[in-house]
Amino acid sequence: MNNQSQSIEKKYQLWINIVSVAIPLAVAVLFMVRLPNVEPLSFLPPIYASVNGITAVLLILALLAIKSKNIALHENLMKTAVVCSSLFLVMYVAYHMTSDSTKFLGEGAVVYVYYFILISHILLSIIVIPLVLISYVRARLGQFESHKKIVRYAFPVWLYVAVTGVIVYLMISPYYV
Repeated sequence: MNNQSQSIEKKYQLWINIVSVAIPLAVAVLFMVRLPNVEPLSFLPPIYASVNGITAVLLILALLAIKSKNIALHENLMKTAVVCSSLFLVMYVAYHMTSDSTKFLGEGAVVYVYYFILISHILLSIIVIPLVLISYVRARLGQFESHKKIVRYAFPVWLYVAVTGVIVYLMISPYYV
Protein backbone atom coordinates (compact mmCIF):
# COMPACT_ATOMS: atom_id res chain seq x y z
CA MET A 1 0.00 0.00 0.00
CA ASN A 2 1.45 3.41 -0.94
CA ASN A 3 1.64 6.50 1.30
CA GLN A 4 -1.42 8.17 -0.25
CA SER A 5 -3.48 5.01 0.23
CA GLN A 6 -2.32 4.73 3.86
CA SER A 7 -3.22 8.39 4.46
CA ILE A 8 -6.72 7.91 3.05
CA GLU A 9 -7.23 4.76 5.10
CA LYS A 10 -6.08 6.54 8.30
CA LYS A 11 -8.57 9.35 7.63
CA TYR A 12 -11.36 6.81 7.18
CA GLN A 13 -10.21 4.92 10.29
CA LEU A 14 -10.56 8.09 12.37
CA TRP A 15 -14.14 8.55 11.13
CA ILE A 16 -14.93 4.87 11.66
CA ASN A 17 -13.71 5.16 15.27
CA ILE A 18 -15.71 8.33 15.88
CA VAL A 19 -18.92 6.95 14.37
CA SER A 20 -18.49 3.56 16.10
CA VAL A 21 -18.37 5.28 19.48
CA ALA A 22 -20.81 8.12 18.74
CA ILE A 23 -23.73 5.98 17.57
CA PRO A 24 -23.99 3.74 20.66
CA LEU A 25 -23.43 6.72 22.97
CA ALA A 26 -26.05 8.81 21.18
CA VAL A 27 -28.53 5.94 21.29
CA ALA A 28 -27.88 5.41 25.01
CA VAL A 29 -28.33 9.12 25.76
CA LEU A 30 -31.39 9.52 23.54
CA PHE A 31 -32.89 6.37 25.03
CA MET A 32 -33.08 8.26 28.34
CA VAL A 33 -34.70 11.36 26.78
CA ARG A 34 -38.48 11.54 26.83
CA LEU A 35 -40.03 14.16 24.58
CA PRO A 36 -42.73 16.03 26.49
CA ASN A 37 -46.21 16.50 25.06
CA VAL A 38 -45.57 14.15 22.15
CA GLU A 39 -47.93 11.36 21.24
CA PRO A 40 -46.22 7.95 21.65
CA LEU A 41 -45.09 6.55 18.32
CA SER A 42 -46.60 3.18 19.18
CA PHE A 43 -47.02 2.24 15.51
CA LEU A 44 -43.22 2.06 14.97
CA PRO A 45 -42.16 -1.31 16.49
CA PRO A 46 -43.70 -3.52 13.78
CA ILE A 47 -42.29 -1.18 11.13
CA TYR A 48 -38.74 -1.18 12.45
CA ALA A 49 -38.91 -4.93 13.06
CA SER A 50 -39.94 -5.34 9.41
CA VAL A 51 -37.03 -3.13 8.36
CA ASN A 52 -34.74 -5.47 10.31
CA GLY A 53 -36.25 -8.41 8.45
CA ILE A 54 -35.75 -6.63 5.12
CA THR A 55 -32.13 -5.97 6.08
CA ALA A 56 -31.60 -9.69 6.72
CA VAL A 57 -33.06 -10.54 3.30
CA LEU A 58 -30.91 -7.88 1.62
CA LEU A 59 -27.78 -9.28 3.26
CA ILE A 60 -28.54 -12.79 2.03
CA LEU A 61 -29.33 -11.50 -1.47
CA ALA A 62 -26.09 -9.49 -1.46
CA LEU A 63 -24.14 -12.63 -0.54
CA LEU A 64 -25.78 -14.53 -3.38
CA ALA A 65 -25.08 -11.64 -5.77
CA ILE A 66 -21.37 -11.53 -4.98
CA LYS A 67 -21.08 -15.32 -5.15
CA SER A 68 -22.49 -15.11 -8.69
CA LYS A 69 -20.04 -12.27 -9.48
CA ASN A 70 -22.78 -9.64 -9.83
CA ILE A 71 -20.75 -6.86 -8.22
CA ALA A 72 -23.10 -4.00 -9.13
CA LEU A 73 -26.11 -5.78 -7.62
CA HIS A 74 -24.08 -6.70 -4.54
CA GLU A 75 -23.04 -3.07 -4.07
CA ASN A 76 -26.60 -1.78 -4.46
CA LEU A 77 -28.00 -4.37 -2.07
CA MET A 78 -25.35 -3.55 0.54
CA LYS A 79 -26.01 0.19 0.25
CA THR A 80 -29.72 -0.50 0.68
CA ALA A 81 -28.98 -2.67 3.74
CA VAL A 82 -27.01 0.21 5.27
CA VAL A 83 -29.91 2.58 4.59
CA CYS A 84 -32.36 0.09 6.16
CA SER A 85 -30.19 -0.29 9.26
CA SER A 86 -29.97 3.48 9.54
CA LEU A 87 -33.75 3.82 9.19
CA PHE A 88 -34.21 1.15 11.85
CA LEU A 89 -31.97 3.08 14.22
CA VAL A 90 -33.82 6.37 13.68
CA MET A 91 -37.23 4.74 14.19
CA TYR A 92 -36.02 2.77 17.23
CA VAL A 93 -34.70 5.92 18.93
CA ALA A 94 -37.83 7.92 17.99
CA TYR A 95 -40.05 5.22 19.50
CA HIS A 96 -38.09 5.13 22.75
CA MET A 97 -38.03 8.93 22.99
CA THR A 98 -41.84 8.98 22.92
CA SER A 99 -42.79 5.72 24.64
CA ASP A 100 -42.00 3.85 27.83
CA SER A 101 -40.04 0.65 27.41
CA THR A 102 -42.14 -2.47 27.22
CA LYS A 103 -41.44 -5.13 29.83
CA PHE A 104 -41.15 -8.74 28.75
CA LEU A 105 -43.77 -10.67 30.76
CA GLY A 106 -43.00 -14.20 29.63
CA GLU A 107 -42.51 -16.90 32.24
CA GLY A 108 -40.25 -19.90 32.72
CA ALA A 109 -37.36 -20.82 30.46
CA VAL A 110 -38.53 -18.45 27.72
CA VAL A 111 -37.40 -15.53 29.91
CA TYR A 112 -33.80 -16.76 29.72
CA VAL A 113 -34.08 -17.31 25.99
CA TYR A 114 -35.51 -13.81 25.50
CA TYR A 115 -32.83 -12.09 27.55
CA PHE A 116 -30.03 -14.11 25.93
CA ILE A 117 -31.27 -13.08 22.48
CA LEU A 118 -31.87 -9.46 23.57
CA ILE A 119 -28.49 -8.99 25.26
CA SER A 120 -26.54 -10.68 22.46
CA HIS A 121 -28.49 -8.60 19.93
CA ILE A 122 -27.63 -5.35 21.73
CA LEU A 123 -23.95 -6.18 22.23
CA LEU A 124 -23.47 -7.38 18.66
CA SER A 125 -25.35 -4.35 17.29
CA ILE A 126 -22.58 -2.23 18.82
CA ILE A 127 -19.79 -4.47 17.53
CA VAL A 128 -21.21 -4.61 14.01
CA ILE A 129 -20.91 -0.85 13.46
CA PRO A 130 -17.13 -0.73 12.97
CA LEU A 131 -17.17 -4.08 11.14
CA VAL A 132 -19.64 -2.76 8.56
CA LEU A 133 -17.87 0.58 8.22
CA ILE A 134 -14.45 -1.03 7.78
CA SER A 135 -15.90 -3.46 5.22
CA TYR A 136 -17.50 -0.61 3.32
CA VAL A 137 -14.35 1.54 3.29
CA ARG A 138 -12.16 -1.34 2.14
CA ALA A 139 -14.54 -2.07 -0.72
CA ARG A 140 -14.69 1.61 -1.70
CA LEU A 141 -10.88 1.79 -1.70
CA GLY A 142 -10.70 -1.32 -3.89
CA GLN A 143 -9.00 -3.36 -1.15
CA PHE A 144 -11.07 -6.43 -1.95
CA GLU A 145 -8.86 -9.03 -0.25
CA SER A 146 -8.92 -7.16 3.08
CA HIS A 147 -12.63 -6.44 2.48
CA LYS A 148 -13.29 -10.18 2.23
CA LYS A 149 -11.33 -10.84 5.42
CA ILE A 150 -13.41 -8.45 7.52
CA VAL A 151 -16.68 -9.49 5.84
CA ARG A 152 -16.14 -13.01 7.17
CA TYR A 153 -16.97 -11.50 10.56
CA ALA A 154 -19.16 -8.56 9.59
CA PHE A 155 -21.68 -10.55 7.55
CA PRO A 156 -22.69 -13.16 10.16
CA VAL A 157 -22.75 -10.59 12.95
CA TRP A 158 -24.91 -8.17 10.94
CA LEU A 159 -27.21 -10.97 9.83
CA TYR A 160 -27.54 -12.17 13.43
CA VAL A 161 -28.38 -8.64 14.60
CA ALA A 162 -31.00 -8.21 11.87
CA VAL A 163 -32.65 -11.58 12.50
CA THR A 164 -32.58 -11.33 16.30
CA GLY A 165 -34.11 -7.86 16.05
CA VAL A 166 -37.15 -9.49 14.46
CA ILE A 167 -37.16 -12.30 17.03
CA VAL A 168 -36.99 -9.86 19.95
CA TYR A 169 -39.91 -7.92 18.47
CA LEU A 170 -41.98 -11.09 17.98
CA MET A 171 -41.27 -12.22 21.53
CA ILE A 172 -42.16 -8.88 23.15
CA SER A 173 -44.98 -7.77 20.84
CA PRO A 174 -47.76 -9.42 22.88
CA TYR A 175 -46.82 -7.12 25.77
CA TYR A 176 -47.00 -3.79 23.94
CA VAL A 177 -49.63 -1.50 25.45
